[in-house]
Amino acid sequence: MYGKASAPEYQGALRARLSVNSSYEEVLAQAAEEQRRSVLEYARAGLAVAEAHRRLGHAEAAELAWRDSYRAAARAGDSGAMAWALWSGGTLARQRGRLALARRWLSAAAACAETGGDRVARGYALAGLAETGRIQGDYAAVAELHERLLAEAREHGEPRHAVWALEGIAQMRRNTGDHDAALALFEEAADIAERADDARGRAWALRGMADVLSVRGEPDRALELLSEAEETCRAMRLDSALAYNHKMRGNVLFRAGRHREAQETYEGALAEFRSIGEPRGEALARLGLVKSRAMLGTCPADRTAAELDELDDTFQRIGLRHAREMVRQFRAGRGLPSRADRYGG
Repeated sequence: MYGKASAPEYQGALRARLSVNSSYEEVLAQAAEEQRRSVLEYARAGLAVAEAHRRLGHAEAAELAWRDSYRAAARAGDSGAMAWALWSGGTLARQRGRLALARRWLSAAAACAETGGDRVARGYALAGLAETGRIQGDYAAVAELHERLLAEAREHGEPRHAVWALEGIAQMRRNTGDHDAALALFEEAADIAERADDARGRAWALRGMADVLSVRGEPDRALELLSEAEETCRAMRLDSALAYNHKMRGNVLFRAGRHREAQETYEGALAEFRSIGEPRGEALARLGLVKSRAMLGTCPADRTAAELDELDDTFQRIGLRHAREMVRQFRAGRGLPSRADRYGG
Protein backbone atom coordinates (compact mmCIF):
# COMPACT_ATOMS: atom_id res chain seq x y z
CA MET A 1 0.00 0.00 0.00
CA TYR A 2 2.79 2.43 0.91
CA GLY A 3 6.18 3.10 -0.63
CA LYS A 4 9.01 5.14 0.83
CA ALA A 5 8.06 8.31 2.67
CA SER A 6 8.53 11.52 0.69
CA ALA A 7 9.12 15.08 1.86
CA PRO A 8 6.85 17.34 -0.25
CA GLU A 9 8.11 20.41 1.61
CA TYR A 10 11.29 19.97 -0.46
CA GLN A 11 10.18 21.53 -3.72
CA GLY A 12 11.58 21.83 -7.23
CA ALA A 13 15.06 20.42 -7.78
CA LEU A 14 15.42 19.74 -4.05
CA ARG A 15 12.75 17.05 -4.25
CA ALA A 16 15.08 14.72 -6.16
CA ARG A 17 18.11 15.49 -4.00
CA LEU A 18 16.70 15.41 -0.47
CA SER A 19 14.79 12.77 1.49
CA VAL A 20 12.61 12.83 4.57
CA ASN A 21 15.68 11.76 6.58
CA SER A 22 18.18 14.24 5.10
CA SER A 23 20.25 16.09 7.68
CA TYR A 24 19.28 19.72 8.14
CA GLU A 25 22.84 20.82 7.46
CA GLU A 26 22.47 19.20 4.01
CA VAL A 27 19.04 20.78 3.53
CA LEU A 28 20.36 24.26 4.29
CA ALA A 29 23.38 23.83 2.02
CA GLN A 30 21.35 22.49 -0.91
CA ALA A 31 18.68 25.17 -0.45
CA ALA A 32 21.25 27.98 -0.48
CA GLU A 33 22.49 26.73 -3.85
CA GLU A 34 18.97 26.56 -5.33
CA GLN A 35 17.99 30.03 -4.12
CA ARG A 36 20.37 31.58 -6.64
CA ARG A 37 18.56 30.12 -9.67
CA SER A 38 15.25 32.04 -10.02
CA VAL A 39 12.55 33.78 -8.02
CA LEU A 40 10.40 30.64 -7.95
CA GLU A 41 13.31 28.42 -6.97
CA TYR A 42 14.20 31.00 -4.33
CA ALA A 43 10.68 30.57 -2.88
CA ARG A 44 10.80 26.78 -3.04
CA ALA A 45 14.24 26.57 -1.48
CA GLY A 46 13.21 29.14 1.13
CA LEU A 47 10.54 26.72 2.29
CA ALA A 48 13.21 24.09 2.89
CA VAL A 49 15.28 26.64 4.83
CA ALA A 50 12.27 27.56 6.98
CA GLU A 51 11.46 23.94 7.77
CA ALA A 52 15.08 23.07 8.59
CA HIS A 53 15.35 25.99 11.00
CA ARG A 54 11.95 25.21 12.56
CA ARG A 55 12.89 21.60 13.26
CA LEU A 56 16.25 22.66 14.64
CA GLY A 57 14.46 25.00 17.07
CA HIS A 58 15.70 28.20 15.36
CA ALA A 59 12.36 29.98 15.60
CA GLU A 60 13.43 33.47 14.53
CA ALA A 61 15.37 32.20 11.51
CA ALA A 62 12.40 30.01 10.55
CA GLU A 63 10.05 33.00 10.81
CA LEU A 64 12.21 35.10 8.50
CA ALA A 65 12.64 32.24 6.02
CA TRP A 66 8.97 31.32 5.56
CA ARG A 67 7.96 34.95 5.12
CA ASP A 68 10.78 35.45 2.61
CA SER A 69 9.62 32.32 0.78
CA TYR A 70 6.03 33.57 0.68
CA ARG A 71 7.02 36.96 -0.74
CA ALA A 72 9.11 35.32 -3.46
CA ALA A 73 6.28 32.92 -4.32
CA ALA A 74 3.85 35.85 -4.54
CA ARG A 75 6.23 37.67 -6.92
CA ALA A 76 6.41 34.51 -9.03
CA GLY A 77 2.61 34.22 -8.98
CA ASP A 78 2.73 30.61 -7.77
CA SER A 79 -0.22 29.83 -5.50
CA GLY A 80 1.12 26.39 -4.62
CA ALA A 81 4.44 27.77 -3.39
CA MET A 82 2.56 30.45 -1.46
CA ALA A 83 0.47 27.73 0.17
CA TRP A 84 3.54 25.79 1.29
CA ALA A 85 5.12 28.91 2.78
CA LEU A 86 1.93 29.69 4.71
CA TRP A 87 1.78 26.08 5.90
CA SER A 88 5.31 26.43 7.26
CA GLY A 89 4.36 29.68 8.98
CA GLY A 90 1.27 28.13 10.52
CA THR A 91 3.22 25.11 11.72
CA LEU A 92 5.83 27.38 13.29
CA ALA A 93 3.13 29.46 14.99
CA ARG A 94 1.65 26.29 16.50
CA GLN A 95 5.09 25.17 17.66
CA ARG A 96 5.51 28.54 19.39
CA GLY A 97 2.16 28.23 21.16
CA ARG A 98 0.41 30.88 19.05
CA LEU A 99 -2.54 28.72 18.12
CA ALA A 100 -4.93 31.41 16.88
CA LEU A 101 -2.24 32.66 14.50
CA ALA A 102 -1.54 29.08 13.45
CA ARG A 103 -5.17 28.65 12.42
CA ARG A 104 -5.03 31.90 10.46
CA TRP A 105 -1.96 30.96 8.43
CA LEU A 106 -3.05 27.35 7.91
CA SER A 107 -6.51 28.42 6.72
CA ALA A 108 -4.85 30.79 4.26
CA ALA A 109 -2.55 27.96 3.15
CA ALA A 110 -5.53 25.70 2.43
CA ALA A 111 -7.18 28.46 0.39
CA CYS A 112 -4.00 29.10 -1.63
CA ALA A 113 -3.53 25.40 -2.26
CA GLU A 114 -7.11 25.13 -3.46
CA THR A 115 -6.51 28.00 -5.88
CA GLY A 116 -3.28 26.49 -7.13
CA GLY A 117 -4.65 22.95 -7.39
CA ASP A 118 -1.98 21.54 -5.06
CA ARG A 119 -3.74 18.58 -3.42
CA VAL A 120 -0.80 17.69 -1.17
CA ALA A 121 -0.33 21.24 0.12
CA ARG A 122 -4.06 21.44 0.84
CA GLY A 123 -3.88 18.14 2.72
CA TYR A 124 -0.96 19.33 4.81
CA ALA A 125 -2.72 22.61 5.59
CA LEU A 126 -5.89 20.80 6.67
CA ALA A 127 -3.77 18.39 8.70
CA GLY A 128 -2.20 21.37 10.42
CA LEU A 129 -5.62 22.77 11.27
CA ALA A 130 -6.69 19.37 12.59
CA GLU A 131 -3.58 19.08 14.74
CA THR A 132 -4.04 22.58 16.11
CA GLY A 133 -7.59 21.71 17.18
CA ARG A 134 -6.42 18.43 18.68
CA ILE A 135 -3.71 20.15 20.71
CA GLN A 136 -6.34 22.52 22.06
CA GLY A 137 -8.48 19.55 23.06
CA ASP A 138 -11.31 20.36 20.65
CA TYR A 139 -11.72 16.69 19.67
CA ALA A 140 -15.33 16.97 18.58
CA ALA A 141 -14.37 19.53 15.94
CA VAL A 142 -11.36 17.72 14.46
CA ALA A 143 -11.86 13.97 14.96
CA GLU A 144 -13.76 13.60 11.67
CA LEU A 145 -11.13 15.64 9.82
CA HIS A 146 -8.37 13.38 11.16
CA GLU A 147 -10.26 10.32 9.93
CA ARG A 148 -10.91 11.86 6.51
CA LEU A 149 -7.26 12.81 6.08
CA LEU A 150 -6.21 9.30 7.09
CA ALA A 151 -8.54 7.85 4.44
CA GLU A 152 -7.04 10.19 1.82
CA ALA A 153 -3.50 9.23 2.84
CA ARG A 154 -4.36 5.54 2.50
CA GLU A 155 -6.04 6.12 -0.87
CA HIS A 156 -3.02 7.93 -2.29
CA GLY A 157 -0.43 5.72 -0.59
CA GLU A 158 1.15 8.57 1.41
CA PRO A 159 2.87 6.91 4.40
CA ARG A 160 4.10 10.06 6.08
CA HIS A 161 0.63 11.60 6.08
CA ALA A 162 -0.94 8.33 7.23
CA VAL A 163 1.52 8.15 10.14
CA TRP A 164 0.64 11.70 11.16
CA ALA A 165 -3.11 11.02 11.05
CA LEU A 166 -2.81 7.74 12.97
CA GLU A 167 -0.76 9.43 15.68
CA GLY A 168 -3.29 12.24 16.00
CA ILE A 169 -6.23 9.85 16.29
CA ALA A 170 -4.26 7.73 18.75
CA GLN A 171 -3.53 10.77 20.92
CA MET A 172 -7.21 11.65 21.09
CA ARG A 173 -8.10 8.06 22.01
CA ARG A 174 -5.42 8.05 24.72
CA ASN A 175 -6.66 11.34 26.20
CA THR A 176 -10.24 10.08 26.32
CA GLY A 177 -9.24 6.85 28.08
CA ASP A 178 -9.36 4.31 25.22
CA HIS A 179 -5.82 3.06 25.82
CA ASP A 180 -6.10 -0.23 23.90
CA ALA A 181 -7.20 1.54 20.72
CA ALA A 182 -4.55 4.25 21.21
CA LEU A 183 -1.76 1.71 21.56
CA ALA A 184 -2.89 -0.19 18.46
CA LEU A 185 -2.95 3.01 16.42
CA PHE A 186 0.48 4.13 17.62
CA GLU A 187 1.83 0.66 16.81
CA GLU A 188 0.37 0.84 13.30
CA ALA A 189 1.92 4.27 12.82
CA ALA A 190 5.33 3.01 13.99
CA ASP A 191 5.12 0.03 11.63
CA ILE A 192 4.17 2.16 8.60
CA ALA A 193 6.90 4.68 9.41
CA GLU A 194 9.53 1.96 9.74
CA ARG A 195 8.60 0.34 6.42
CA ALA A 196 8.51 3.75 4.73
CA ASP A 197 11.88 4.78 6.18
CA ASP A 198 10.29 7.73 8.02
CA ALA A 199 12.58 7.93 11.04
CA ARG A 200 11.01 11.10 12.44
CA GLY A 201 7.47 9.72 12.22
CA ARG A 202 8.56 6.51 13.92
CA ALA A 203 10.23 8.43 16.75
CA TRP A 204 6.98 10.27 17.47
CA ALA A 205 5.01 7.00 17.30
CA LEU A 206 7.38 5.35 19.78
CA ARG A 207 6.85 8.28 22.12
CA GLY A 208 3.09 7.76 21.91
CA MET A 209 3.45 4.03 22.56
CA ALA A 210 5.62 4.78 25.60
CA ASP A 211 2.98 7.14 26.97
CA VAL A 212 0.20 4.54 26.73
CA LEU A 213 2.37 1.72 28.12
CA SER A 214 3.28 3.94 31.06
CA VAL A 215 -0.38 4.67 31.80
CA ARG A 216 -1.00 0.91 31.68
CA GLY A 217 1.73 0.29 34.28
CA GLU A 218 4.64 -0.77 32.07
CA PRO A 219 7.29 1.91 32.79
CA ASP A 220 10.36 -0.16 31.92
CA ARG A 221 9.12 -0.94 28.42
CA ALA A 222 8.04 2.69 28.03
CA LEU A 223 11.53 3.93 28.96
CA GLU A 224 13.09 1.50 26.47
CA LEU A 225 10.97 2.90 23.65
CA LEU A 226 11.82 6.46 24.62
CA SER A 227 15.52 5.63 24.57
CA GLU A 228 15.13 4.17 21.09
CA ALA A 229 13.27 7.26 19.90
CA GLU A 230 15.89 9.51 21.53
CA GLU A 231 18.60 7.97 19.37
CA THR A 232 16.71 9.05 16.26
CA CYS A 233 16.06 12.53 17.62
CA ARG A 234 19.76 13.02 18.36
CA ALA A 235 20.92 11.56 15.07
CA MET A 236 18.59 13.82 13.08
CA ARG A 237 19.01 16.81 15.41
CA LEU A 238 15.28 16.98 16.12
CA ASP A 239 15.61 19.39 19.02
CA SER A 240 11.90 19.95 19.58
CA ALA A 241 11.09 16.23 19.34
CA LEU A 242 13.97 15.47 21.71
CA ALA A 243 12.64 17.93 24.29
CA TYR A 244 9.19 16.35 24.09
CA ASN A 245 10.80 12.92 24.39
CA HIS A 246 12.50 14.02 27.62
CA LYS A 247 9.29 15.56 28.91
CA MET A 248 7.55 12.23 28.28
CA ARG A 249 10.37 10.42 30.11
CA GLY A 250 9.57 12.67 33.06
CA ASN A 251 5.91 11.67 32.80
CA VAL A 252 6.81 7.97 32.81
CA LEU A 253 9.09 8.35 35.83
CA PHE A 254 6.47 10.41 37.66
CA ARG A 255 3.75 7.80 37.12
CA ALA A 256 6.15 5.12 38.36
CA GLY A 257 6.61 7.04 41.63
CA ARG A 258 10.24 7.92 40.81
CA HIS A 259 9.67 11.56 41.62
CA ARG A 260 13.28 12.62 42.20
CA GLU A 261 14.30 11.28 38.78
CA ALA A 262 11.19 12.82 37.26
CA GLN A 263 12.08 16.21 38.72
CA GLU A 264 15.57 16.10 37.24
CA THR A 265 14.23 15.00 33.87
CA TYR A 266 11.60 17.74 33.77
CA GLU A 267 14.29 20.30 34.66
CA GLY A 268 16.33 19.17 31.68
CA ALA A 269 13.33 19.25 29.34
CA LEU A 270 12.37 22.72 30.60
CA ALA A 271 15.83 24.04 29.75
CA GLU A 272 15.59 22.47 26.29
CA PHE A 273 12.20 24.01 25.57
CA ARG A 274 13.40 27.43 26.72
CA SER A 275 16.48 27.20 24.52
CA ILE A 276 14.35 26.67 21.40
CA GLY A 277 11.57 29.09 22.36
CA GLU A 278 8.73 26.58 22.59
CA PRO A 279 6.25 27.89 25.19
CA ARG A 280 3.76 25.01 25.01
CA GLY A 281 6.41 22.44 25.84
CA GLU A 282 7.90 24.76 28.43
CA ALA A 283 4.56 25.06 30.24
CA LEU A 284 3.99 21.30 30.17
CA ALA A 285 7.49 20.65 31.56
CA ARG A 286 6.87 23.23 34.28
CA LEU A 287 3.67 21.42 35.24
CA GLY A 288 5.59 18.16 35.61
CA LEU A 289 8.21 19.94 37.70
CA VAL A 290 5.60 21.49 40.01
CA LYS A 291 3.90 18.13 40.49
CA SER A 292 7.21 16.36 41.19
CA ARG A 293 8.25 18.90 43.80
CA ALA A 294 4.85 18.65 45.43
CA MET A 295 5.12 14.86 45.65
CA LEU A 296 8.63 15.15 47.11
CA GLY A 297 7.43 17.66 49.69
CA THR A 298 10.08 20.18 48.69
CA CYS A 299 7.60 22.93 47.80
CA PRO A 300 5.08 24.41 50.30
CA ALA A 301 1.42 23.83 49.48
CA ASP A 302 0.66 27.53 49.04
CA ARG A 303 3.54 27.91 46.58
CA THR A 304 2.38 24.84 44.67
CA ALA A 305 -1.16 26.21 44.49
CA ALA A 306 0.11 29.57 43.22
CA GLU A 307 2.26 27.90 40.55
CA LEU A 308 -0.69 25.79 39.42
CA ASP A 309 -2.77 28.96 39.10
CA GLU A 310 -0.06 30.56 36.97
CA LEU A 311 0.17 27.48 34.75
CA ASP A 312 -3.60 27.33 34.41
CA ASP A 313 -3.52 30.93 33.15
CA THR A 314 -0.81 30.00 30.66
CA PHE A 315 -2.71 26.97 29.40
CA GLN A 316 -5.86 29.05 29.06
CA ARG A 317 -4.01 31.73 27.10
CA ILE A 318 -2.49 29.15 24.73
CA GLY A 319 -5.78 27.25 24.54
CA LEU A 320 -4.80 23.84 25.98
CA ARG A 321 -7.95 22.25 27.42
CA HIS A 322 -6.39 18.90 28.28
CA ALA A 323 -3.53 20.55 30.16
CA ARG A 324 -5.99 22.63 32.20
CA GLU A 325 -7.80 19.43 33.11
CA MET A 326 -4.49 17.94 34.31
CA VAL A 327 -4.01 20.98 36.54
CA ARG A 328 -7.51 20.61 37.94
CA GLN A 329 -7.07 16.89 38.62
CA PHE A 330 -3.74 17.30 40.40
CA ARG A 331 -5.05 20.20 42.48
CA ALA A 332 -8.09 18.16 43.52
CA GLY A 333 -5.98 15.09 44.27
CA ARG A 334 -3.68 17.08 46.55
CA GLY A 335 -6.50 19.03 48.17
CA LEU A 336 -5.06 22.34 47.00
CA PRO A 337 -7.39 25.34 46.79
CA SER A 338 -7.81 27.24 43.56
CA ARG A 339 -7.28 31.00 43.29
CA ALA A 340 -11.02 31.55 43.59
CA ASP A 341 -11.11 29.43 46.76
CA ARG A 342 -8.20 31.32 48.30
CA TYR A 343 -9.31 34.81 47.41
CA GLY A 344 -13.05 34.41 46.99
CA GLY A 345 -13.16 35.54 43.38
